Amino acid sequence: MTTLTENTAELQRELGLPSAICLIISDMLGSGIFVSAASVLENTGSVSMCLVLWVLCGLISLLVSLSYAELATVVNKSGGDFSYYQTAFGSVHKFWGPLPSFVNSWVIIMCAYPAGVAITMMTFAQHVVEPLGMWLFLDPSTEYALKKAVTIMSIGIITLINYSSVKNFIKIQFVFTTCKVVACVLVIGGGMYQLYKGNTDNLMTGFEGTTLTIKSLPVAMYSCLWAFSGGEAAAIVVEEIKNPQRNVLLSILLALPFITLIYVLMNVSYMTVLSKSEMISTSTVAIKFGSHVLGGLTFVIPLTVAVSTFSNALSSQFEATRMCMVTSREGHMLNAFSYVSVKKLTPTPAVLLQGLLTFICCLICEDIIKLIEFTSFLFWVFTGLSVVALLVMRRTKKDVKRPFKLPIVVPVIILVVCAILFLTPIISEPKPQYLVALVLVFSALPLYVPFVYLKKRWSIVGTCILL
Repeated sequence: MTTLTENTAELQRELGLPSAICLIISDMLGSGIFVSAASVLENTGSVSMCLVLWVLCGLISLLVSLSYAELATVVNKSGGDFSYYQTAFGSVHKFWGPLPSFVNSWVIIMCAYPAGVAITMMTFAQHVVEPLGMWLFLDPSTEYALKKAVTIMSIGIITLINYSSVKNFIKIQFVFTTCKVVACVLVIGGGMYQLYKGNTDNLMTGFEGTTLTIKSLPVAMYSCLWAFSGGEAAAIVVEEIKNPQRNVLLSILLALPFITLIYVLMNVSYMTVLSKSEMISTSTVAIKFGSHVLGGLTFVIPLTVAVSTFSNALSSQFEATRMCMVTSREGHMLNAFSYVSVKKLTPTPAVLLQGLLTFICCLICEDIIKLIEFTSFLFWVFTGLSVVALLVMRRTKKDVKRPFKLPIVVPVIILVVCAILFLTPIISEPKPQYLVALVLVFSALPLYVPFVYLKKRWSIVGTCILL
């Protein structure tokens, strides 16, 4: 054990351009394409409208990620939204200025990120255990218990990896990202072969049956955009990116179009083989696709999903721990969470906190779609505020050198999208998960006044002991 005082160790710039691209792809290519495909089709109602929405959401995600890239080059600090709010609003007013940053740290770090990782780990367990259940003829109660055990064990493993070292994280992510891209190409190849054989009946239905309305649009977009979440991953950990002024932008420009193409082609493959009713009726679309197409190689699909979701959760937790470390460093969380292990050069307390919170989320809620709607609602609230921060810094930081600058119409479009995704579900169908999200946002104020504005501190004896 090593006793460490503040600022004894720092994170290193160990992520080059390939690693930054790998981080984004790994963070995006996870549970979304396997969990969300059925929900997007159900809420759009037709094959063509579903594909249009996937392309549209890919474009929106690219614009959002480019906005984060500009923010990262101006602020040049890890922490994502928190750091941008601090820079844009922190000095505006003594009381109100730091409030957005604290609300963000409280809600995103303590709730949204752990819930996101919980979604991914539950999807991982689902695709590992369900095939075993069919092969071993497990009864429902045994299968349920096994899913819980696999979920908890996988949370422990990703926490251990993120604790061990950044170099280990990079190596594991590179291997996993390569494997899951190859596997996705295999799925796409299976679908293209079916098209070559003339199986086009499902796709030829086009826009027939379209049911997309103002009420179902946000739900469909939440599910679709959930699959695209993570495009800003390189910007969030900018302090660990080599030559960030160049590599953050390049990693986004290379990764986002690639992911969009993969998602669209995978949906085409699904819908070439499966009817609309078959897709909507299952929570494991990829496994059902594999059973139709791959024959004896069907086991490749759950293996693919397991690798993809595990890798995705590993990346998400990596980002969450860096955000936790930065907010603690700025005095918005307990100071202990800002410490970096002198041996591991990882933010050990922040890693352990995220592992614990993810475990709690898995115990509290087991409905993946509800968790997706809850986290997506929160993420888009703060994305909109980050775009406001970008516009503010166009005036207050106009002398800062920017490697690139988005046309003003881009942040305006993103703000409109964020407003739609925030207001429409609240007005048209105020589900409990949206109301809980709002309660969490407003619950930050009673904590903000004593612990951030008045700077009250709990008495903590000694320094942080890092393993």
